[in-house]
Amino acid sequence: MWEQLVDLGPVASQPAPVYRVLGPLHVATGPDRVSRVPPGRQQVVLGALLLDANRVLSIDHLIDAVWDDAPPATARRQIQICVSALRANLASIGRDDAIVTRPPGYLLRVADGELDLHVFTALTAEAESLVLAGEQARGLALLRQALALWRGPALGGATVGRLAAKAAKLDEDRLAVLETSFDLELSAGGHRRLVGELSALVAQHPLRERLRSQLMLALYRSGRQAEALEVYRTARELLIDELGLEPGTELRRLESAILAGDPALAVGADAAPAPPTPRPAPAPPPVDTVVPLQLPADIGEFTGRDELVARVRGMLARGGRATSVVALVGKPGIGKTAVAVHVAHLLVDEEFPDGQLYCDLGGTREHPASPADVLGRFLRAMGIPGTSIPDAEDERAEMYRQLVARKRMLVVLDDAATEGQVRALLPGSSTCAVVVTSRTRLTGLPGVRVLEVEVLGHDEALFMLSTVIGADRVQAEPAAATALVRLVGSLPLALRIVAARLAARPGWSLAWMLERLSDERRRLDELAHGEMVVRASLSLTYDGLPVQVRRLLRLLGALDRLSFPTWVAAALLDVDLFEAADLLEALVDAQMLEVVAFDATGSPRYRFHDLIRLYAREQLERNEGEEQRRAATSRVVGGWLALAGEAHARVYGGDFTSLHGDAPRWLPPPSTVDTLLEDPLQWLESEHANLCAAVEMSAEQGLHEACWDLAVTLVTLFEARCYFADWERTHQQALAAVRVAGDSRGEAALLCSLASLHLSWSRARAARELVEPALRTFEALGDDRGVALARRNLALVHHRLGDLDNATPLYLAALDGFRGSGDPVGQAWVLAQIAQIELENGHQERAAERLYEALDICRRVGNQRVEVQVRYRLSDLMVRQGRHWEAEEELTEMLSTVRASGDTVGEARVLHKLAVVKIALADSAAAETLLREALEVRERAMDHGGAAETRAELAVVLADRGDRATAVGLLSRAISTFAERNMGAARLRAQQALERIRTG
Repeated sequence: MWEQLVDLGPVASQPAPVYRVLGPLHVATGPDRVSRVPPGRQQVVLGALLLDANRVLSIDHLIDAVWDDAPPATARRQIQICVSALRANLASIGRDDAIVTRPPGYLLRVADGELDLHVFTALTAEAESLVLAGEQARGLALLRQALALWRGPALGGATVGRLAAKAAKLDEDRLAVLETSFDLELSAGGHRRLVGELSALVAQHPLRERLRSQLMLALYRSGRQAEALEVYRTARELLIDELGLEPGTELRRLESAILAGDPALAVGADAAPAPPTPRPAPAPPPVDTVVPLQLPADIGEFTGRDELVARVRGMLARGGRATSVVALVGKPGIGKTAVAVHVAHLLVDEEFPDGQLYCDLGGTREHPASPADVLGRFLRAMGIPGTSIPDAEDERAEMYRQLVARKRMLVVLDDAATEGQVRALLPGSSTCAVVVTSRTRLTGLPGVRVLEVEVLGHDEALFMLSTVIGADRVQAEPAAATALVRLVGSLPLALRIVAARLAARPGWSLAWMLERLSDERRRLDELAHGEMVVRASLSLTYDGLPVQVRRLLRLLGALDRLSFPTWVAAALLDVDLFEAADLLEALVDAQMLEVVAFDATGSPRYRFHDLIRLYAREQLERNEGEEQRRAATSRVVGGWLALAGEAHARVYGGDFTSLHGDAPRWLPPPSTVDTLLEDPLQWLESEHANLCAAVEMSAEQGLHEACWDLAVTLVTLFEARCYFADWERTHQQALAAVRVAGDSRGEAALLCSLASLHLSWSRARAARELVEPALRTFEALGDDRGVALARRNLALVHHRLGDLDNATPLYLAALDGFRGSGDPVGQAWVLAQIAQIELENGHQERAAERLYEALDICRRVGNQRVEVQVRYRLSDLMVRQGRHWEAEEELTEMLSTVRASGDTVGEARVLHKLAVVKIALADSAAAETLLREALEVRERAMDHGGAAETRAELAVVLADRGDRATAVGLLSRAISTFAERNMGAARLRAQQALERIRTG
């Protein structure tokens, strides 16, 4: 147990916070009693969790906090033991669920007012508002109240690396607030009582010029002019001796004003008004807020660039009235991305704790990323589901700026093509910062500071060479080393390649490498001009690779610039996984590939540098025939197709509700497949970009069968995660390919799938124009499953248009077709739709038979996705039959299911429906709670229409409970939203409810 001690708290007029980090780390165990957390791992872990309260901290983060860069082999286990001990101690004071396990680590729940740091932040923020409103006296009182929370250096002067840095930042915040309080007190005439306190602080912080200027002013106003000037002289001597600098402008002007007896220095003069209160670090976001962490890994061997790194850090860390934007520009291979990522990693923990967004904009590719697509990625990364993301680019940009407003986030935009590509991605908040890399100078961006990334200096280049091959080899041949650096023009990419080849051949001398470079035709000229610099250097490494490694490099050039797993190399060469892994590692050793991550099997994922990929593609076209290239591409696409098809089958309980072609598959070993697809939908999500690229690649290569098959198979992902733009794009690419090839079945499959997309968009008439020709084609080909799928979609078109007379026979025909083709999931889906029509017609018994038959099918094949849809309709049947207790039980189970699967939209709908059931059961309190939860979910997802519907329902509940004023406000807000979104029926219902409430 923790050591107990009495502590009356820093502020007697208000309850003391439970957790205290503004001084020694304490936890309150009862009224007027706190416990001191013992030094060691418990104190470090608890301190780290408190400084990031209500945020998930990874176990790796906690390991770094405890051991810095030298953790023991048992570090993860020790952290788990430490957290268990903290939980036990917190449970002993009634905080059983304070620490929550949440992948990839832990989260410490802290409510408002429980952490002194949060109280300090809130008080200083309120003080700032009061000062800006002209209420200096009240603002000063709040600042003094905030400062009274401090009991010494933050976390007791923590000495552990990362924690010490954060504690130092808090101490700096305290000093800034203290200085602001002095300004306010000086303006109020409190100069005499401040002289002693300011003198002590100046002695503690002798280089802090703002404190010295305040002391000078307090002394001058107290009639002690000579002492005020002595403070200045002491400061000047100290600054010159310590830093070689003259005092700043503020101190110099104040000295001149004192010497001149300037009347502006009198109390109440306007010459030196109190500055606005600086706001400390913002309070942490609420529990469950998504904090995106998208930065690529830092470069372990990053060397040099000290001046450039310092300049970029200063520009990004220094706040202002607008977003800080730094553009790093330079020629290919110069190291722009390396600098951007390295600086970002140096800043993220202290300056940008609310997250980092990263995107490769592909400015050097034929089709750079569009701002709309990048904004969609960023919004998803911040927790917005696909259904809530607008289609229009300007609306996405508005939502993006709203989400990052007042957050301290860093955005890294790599390889920008134009200013127009970047402009929509800039946050509107001064608390954020942006780093852009580009080959062109983006001077048209608002507020941008452009920095040119030059080649490495001679000493930096030699140091890089020494880091890779060893300082002893460089020192043994200094002249050859200098000549090598000069020969490659100190270009980082070229230098790393040459160094890697030397490192792989320890028997080679630097002179021998220099001779090989000198033998190349016009080498110096090529190394001095643009892209030829990289090509010549790459040739040196490429020529030294074994034959099979060179061939793998060439074939990998066919891939887009995405990361790829080991099995892709195995498919390209048609070899086993282990042989492919060895060949890939040879390319890594030669600096031709880089490892960027590890997949679910623990095997590395690889990525080309873009320039090396272009070089590999040149070699592919020069050395591989058309037939060889096509065969390799076919195997890779076949691998993606096989894995995607297996993932679909595992999600749906079998190969159901989908059509396939005759394209060949290339399947990795079964053990690899089982590990990769342990969570099939998550695998589809993680390989999303590669799968879409495979559709495009197969279309370009004329592999039309594989192209359309993969496109329709990926609907499993597109539908589940609302990737509607990718759904449409991949299908249009595949349509072009099948039409060129005259593949009528593939065209019909794609049209039928696109009809499903239009139905998801509530475009029933557009869907009909697609599905009718598809149905005719399937009928002509005698494709029974294709006919069933097309009839199902056509029936749904009529259903959505309100034409039940035509919908019902089409559903029944589709049901027979699915039965005949052995597709139980298709049967279950159609049964649920028929049941819905029968419910609408009042045939409850027949609807129940259909639903229970569908439910039995889903459970038999293990299809949870369709099962949830069936159960939702079943709950509707129960409500119509007055079986509210059963409906409540069903919906409660469904709520757990949709939450576990991350279905935000489903969660909101089930919460809403469950509230309706609670109303029928006369449990208005529970209904209110559920509706508030549903409203929170929908607001978090920015589902404005759904949120308005929930507000309208909540208003009725509150009115029945006597809170008519709140109900009127909710309904008025809902009606405005309905009007904005042309939701006529919902608006009418809300207006009628409002009228009933107003008339009693």
